[in-house]
Amino acid sequence: MKTPRAIAGLFALVGLATGCATSYAERAPLSFQDYDYSSTEGQPWPLKRLALEDTAAAWRMPRAPEVAYVELNPEGGKTIVFIHGLGSYLKFWRYQLDAFAAQGYRVLAVDLPGYGKSDKPSSFPYTMEAMADAVRELVHKTGAQRPILAGHSMGGQTALSYAIRYPEELSALVLTSPAGFEKFGRREKAWFKRVFSTTLIKSSPEYNIWGSVRQNNFERWRPELDWLIEERVRVAKSPEFDAYAYANVRTVEGLSRNDFVRESLNQVGVPTLIVFGEDDRLIPNPFLHGGNARDIMSYGHANIRGSKLVGLERCGHTVQMDCPEEYNQQVLGFLKGLEAPSEGVAEDGESR
Repeated sequence: MKTPRAIAGLFALVGLATGCATSYAERAPLSFQDYDYSSTEGQPWPLKRLALEDTAAAWRMPRAPEVAYVELNPEGGKTIVFIHGLGSYLKFWRYQLDAFAAQGYRVLAVDLPGYGKSDKPSSFPYTMEAMADAVRELVHKTGAQRPILAGHSMGGQTALSYAIRYPEELSALVLTSPAGFEKFGRREKAWFKRVFSTTLIKSSPEYNIWGSVRQNNFERWRPELDWLIEERVRVAKSPEFDAYAYANVRTVEGLSRNDFVRESLNQVGVPTLIVFGEDDRLIPNPFLHGGNARDIMSYGHANIRGSKLVGLERCGHTVQMDCPEEYNQQVLGFLKGLEAPSEGVAEDGESR
């Protein structure tokens, strides 16, 4: 029996063979530093860099890595920090950064260590606690006062680690298809460590990339998202890709060690929105135990006091890109509701 990943790869291969998808395999290599950081209208975002001296000291790194980040509307009111997921970077919030800045928020979006235009040091631990410390140092050094953290997938688990360990420093959480709620047994954690390797990531053919990105992450794929495939195919030829692949492998291991976050959800003390795609194909893990995303997200909802749970129909794992209008509407409504009593929400906080 073929695995879901193999089936996705076959669908993608058929698409390439019939001309339904563009092949980028013969195009020139692309450096991470050449990534296009711009709005949907093509307006370049101002990119900044920050050395993580405090994080390096805390985790005994020989050198402080630098992270890349974008800041929009620096004179805005409340700060929202956007934290990307595994294998991605800050541009995965392309449909949010300008939209939320236009609503008066100060917007920060970071490339976590190992991703995007940030440094990719082998000495970084790539645990969610270390990732949270990197975000916290960015928050402190940019002067953000009790920001809102919006984290997708891995970024959601990172945001949870931050909120649990430093409860007085945040004002709200927006957990977007978050990792951290799913339970992994000892053998399942060992499976992650055994299966994911730099060789697997580096040797993935183009049709598998189409399958993993398009089929596993999206329910409403559209041509304007093809840049996701092109970047991934072309950057694999970059000398920096080895370090990126290593970061992914270490991060997957860090994500699987989620017992601290999962068992400490009752310590989250800030208003929390959990928003996810009802057609998420990555959570829960389809290779280990299957199931449906709502069950996993409901666990988090039940254990985070006063949280609000919203499932978006016909939306996949990367819900903020798959269904940006619905996602933005839900998040903005939640944030505005923090300033006034909300309507249409049941006592358990679940959207009806």
